[in-house]
Amino acid sequence: MSAFLGELIGTMILIALGGGVCAGVSLKRSYAANSGWIVIAMGWGLAVAMAAYAVGPISGAHLNPALTVGMALLGAFPWADVPAYIAAQLLGAMAGAVLVYMHYLPHWKVTEDAGAKLGVFATGPAVPHLFGNLMSEIIGTFILVLGILAIGANELTAGIGPFIVGFLIVSIGLSLGGTTGYAINPARDLGPRIMHMLLPIPGKGGSNWGYAWVPVAGPMIGGALGGLFYKTVFLGQADTLVWVVSGIVLVILVIALLTSRRGGKVSEQAK
Repeated sequence: MSAFLGELIGTMILIALGGGVCAGVSLKRSYAANSGWIVIAMGWGLAVAMAAYAVGPISGAHLNPALTVGMALLGAFPWADVPAYIAAQLLGAMAGAVLVYMHYLPHWKVTEDAGAKLGVFATGPAVPHLFGNLMSEIIGTFILVLGILAIGANELTAGIGPFIVGFLIVSIGLSLGGTTGYAINPARDLGPRIMHMLLPIPGKGGSNWGYAWVPVAGPMIGGALGGLFYKTVFLGQADTLVWVVSGIVLVILVIALLTSRRGGKVSEQAK
């Protein structure tokens, strides 16, 4: 199996299990309905672990464009392979969303809440606030990439790495996920959001494209900062790229902050 196919299948497994737990908790007449945030966080953590076990030996199981870019900035992954990995991750996320839709097929019609249906596929802010929501995604993904790199630097019993990374996802979800639903992965949000728009889901409402850039830009910034921080602080390999990326990020954050102060808000999830 090629690395491209490995990333595609791994991301499909990730979204099938991760989106699946969101559907189980959110959709009407599911036995898991209303079981809560801890169930969602555990479901996503185990989803990451299972996907990583499935394709880790094949592609390295990035499953996330933010991690791929962070690894490339660190110098641990070739830039030439980045576009193919991101394309595979996006396609895999779309395929996983289709599996969730098919699995819960009779539940869409009996669920009236359009926001709950969108929440199965994509994230949204608990409190719409452009700068705050962007910062949440940046910080969560920064911790994700830094944590994965730190875990990889330790000597671990063979085969336990993906399980530990899964608990890292649970930790981020429980501690940092309550603000935006912790996309921390552009493919995880964008791919399923596209499928929410395309699939014939009864009473689904809009896909909230006004917010959709936040769970893409935030994780990409956070992933880049995580990789560069590890390279600079942990490995002691600072270079001009650190300052270039930091400058770009600073400009983006200033623009987001000024927009927020002028009253700019992201749209509500169900719109």
